[in-house]
Amino acid sequence: MGYRFTDLTTACQDDWRAYIEHDFVRQLGNATLPEASFRHYLKQDYLFLIHFARAYALAAYKSPTLADLRQAHEGLKAIVDVELGLHVGFCQEWGISEQELAELPEARATLAYTRYVLDTGNRGDLLDLHVALAPCLVGYGEIANWLNAQPSTLRGAQNSYDAWIAMYEGEEFQAAMQAELEWLNARLADVTPARFAELSKIFRDATRLEIDFWQMGLDLSE
Repeated sequence: MGYRFTDLTTACQDDWRAYIEHDFVRQLGNATLPEASFRHYLKQDYLFLIHFARAYALAAYKSPTLADLRQAHEGLKAIVDVELGLHVGFCQEWGISEQELAELPEARATLAYTRYVLDTGNRGDLLDLHVALAPCLVGYGEIANWLNAQPSTLRGAQNSYDAWIAMYEGEEFQAAMQAELEWLNARLADVTPARFAELSKIFRDATRLEIDFWQMGLDLSE
């Protein structure tokens, strides 16, 4: 019997829960997150998206099939042509100008996670790269769903971060998450136990780096 994505989260269950249920996430859901922390996160997330686009360009290079190449191309286009523009607009609503975004230095947590993803993709194959990216692409969708299941989560006008939750609970992002899960499950089904152990390490490392990204927002660290 082959592996599935849930086997990756089970293999690093404590880290995965610490990521999904981080204090940054909890405070975002109950509207107690300091605005300075959210702004700091938003700015660094803009830089992360740029490197996320680079990762999709690398995925195109690593693609062994035309279907994989098309998937990588669509992902790259979505980030460059749509998501970055939306993020800039979202940042402007929070008083962060496009000029400020263009001049941002990368925080250490941003450097650590984005370079880890790119290095993993360079050293490994397409599956390695997708597993390194999964805590972001799959994790944000799961976080939105987890927040909606918590009685302490405030929605609508009660929560100034409601638009963030809405973005990741939305049909478009949830569909992208499900498509990624299907892609991962199809490929994990064929891996050996030794190969799964390698992928579990990548997933665990990436999840820990995502935890650091949340903590960076809370601590306002550079």
